[in-house]
Amino acid sequence: MGHFSAMFNGLARSLRKGKNSGRCGGREAAESMAKDAKKNDLILCTSGIVSVDGSNNFASVFSKRGKKGVNQDCCIVWEEFGCQADMIFCGIFDGHGPWGHFVAKRVRESMPASLLCSWQETLAQTSLDPDFDLEAEKKQQLFNIWKHSYLKTCAAIDQELEQQKRKIDSFYSGTTALSIVRQGNLIIIANVGDSRAVLATSSDDGSLVAVQLTVDFKPNLPEEAERITECQGRVFCLNDEPGVHRVWLPDEESPGLAMSRAFGDYCVKDYGLISVPEVTHRNITSQDQFVVLATDGVWDVISNQEAVDIVSSAPDRAKSGRLLVDCAVRAWKRKRKGIATDDISAICLFFHSYSSSHQHATLK
Repeated sequence: MGHFSAMFNGLARSLRKGKNSGRCGGREAAESMAKDAKKNDLILCTSGIVSVDGSNNFASVFSKRGKKGVNQDCCIVWEEFGCQADMIFCGIFDGHGPWGHFVAKRVRESMPASLLCSWQETLAQTSLDPDFDLEAEKKQQLFNIWKHSYLKTCAAIDQELEQQKRKIDSFYSGTTALSIVRQGNLIIIANVGDSRAVLATSSDDGSLVAVQLTVDFKPNLPEEAERITECQGRVFCLNDEPGVHRVWLPDEESPGLAMSRAFGDYCVKDYGLISVPEVTHRNITSQDQFVVLATDGVWDVISNQEAVDIVSSAPDRAKSGRLLVDCAVRAWKRKRKGIATDDISAICLFFHSYSSSHQHATLK
């Protein structure tokens, strides 16, 4: 299978370096990879950039606290994900509730290593067909492996989070999670919640066009609302929030979640809220320029096309994330007067090489 076989074997060998066999050993090896990547400036968890010489990836990250208290958004970019030169992991998390910032950070910490571990287990159980000749067939099989791995990972994370209730109280708190893995020219997108991924691609006339890659999982979406009501949960808007649909317990005006999927929030997990990700993929073409991952603080006030135009207009793409967030903050002040600004965060991942003398620099 050429390139794909080398990728499978390389990552599997790396993960098997754990001291123990089975899930524990794989998780230990994945966590060890994360530690090494941090030492080598390949992981970014704050506002800044990730740029590695020779890589086709360049990421600009920026997060700004809103007017509601502590910043409950957090991000991660991991270049050379799983010790693979052509892989990158990007994740953005939007916490909510009293412990939301702790939940978001916990999921950010656990998801990449857990995903690598699940990938190893899924790969071990998968029979790779050596007779596949078409590149499309290889990529479809690769996507199927990652999709299954994501489903396992998200289920495990939500279960582990519930078991850690003495350390992190996630009964009335939770987080969304939007992440992508890029492997060569394939990107896998996994979404839990109402953050959004938008692709910028060149049209025939050379202009950039926005393509939304994810669904905002709001409670009023027909399939989401049906699931919630079938589980005896309720979906409605408060009188002073027309158009903002929220999830409520059967007999209480609580917790009022504005999304239908999230990690944590165990008070409504029996009433229709789920942490199952929607996992999709896209083959990157020469027309595709970059993808934006952003929390709902951006999308509440800025359209997909506006976001693409803002990012592409940045004089230095190292500052593109900051420019998008700053524009969203200004839009909040214009469009939502009297409403406290939300936490606003964005990751701009460019698909083409970027010459830089720095591997990693933090924006001031």
